[in-house]
Amino acid sequence: MLDQRSTRALVGLADTLVLGFDGIDFLHALTERCVQLLDIDAAGIVLVDQQGTLSLVAASTEQTHLLELFQLPNEDGPLLDCYHTGHGVGCADLVAAPPRWPRLAAGDRGFAAVQAVPMRLREQILGALNLFSCSPSDIPADVTAVTQSFANVATISILRVRALRHSEMVTEQLQSALHSRMLIEQAKGVLAQRHHISIAEAFTLMRTYARLHNRLLSQIAQAVISQAPDIADLTMAQTRPRRRGVALI
Repeated sequence: MLDQRSTRALVGLADTLVLGFDGIDFLHALTERCVQLLDIDAAGIVLVDQQGTLSLVAASTEQTHLLELFQLPNEDGPLLDCYHTGHGVGCADLVAAPPRWPRLAAGDRGFAAVQAVPMRLREQILGALNLFSCSPSDIPADVTAVTQSFANVATISILRVRALRHSEMVTEQLQSALHSRMLIEQAKGVLAQRHHISIAEAFTLMRTYARLHNRLLSQIAQAVISQAPDIADLTMAQTRPRRRGVALI
């Protein structure tokens, strides 16, 4: 039954990706699925930021005692151990067990057992998915395995979105560069025809003017094409390239 329900949950999470990825909503849905399917009392996800700090990004409940647990991971607890080792870390009884995590064991936060699984792909570790139980007990191996599958789905999803956004950014930058080049080529032709100079001289004229006025070459090209009044001095003698001698650069 657990396998069937977890499979349905994974399909549901995959549908979320197809319909449009809202990272925070996706991760919250994942923690809620964990509580619904795995006979635990709470779940939460921590991710690492660019400074290497683990922070809570999603939780199955807003209970204060659960949120307090996530204030500890950078100092003490299975979450930090899981993140650093890249392996699952758990404790069946936080009170009776030796004080492996003194601050966690000492606090009365309503949870007696914890299991953390890494959110990782190969050597890249993004954070951890964490299960909590109010009663002391070992979290079964099959539950841990399903939790790891959920964590793997979340990790791949996050990395996929990051890759897509990076790809979109690169594509946008490339498209912008191509558009700028087209503007420059068109502006060179306009200047060359307007002032009876060569294409090379027209390009040098625009480049020199852009440098003198601390503006982008593409902006000057657009202004030339639209005959913008703010570049009326473009053909002033001091900005024009010389026909003989050393050209201005």
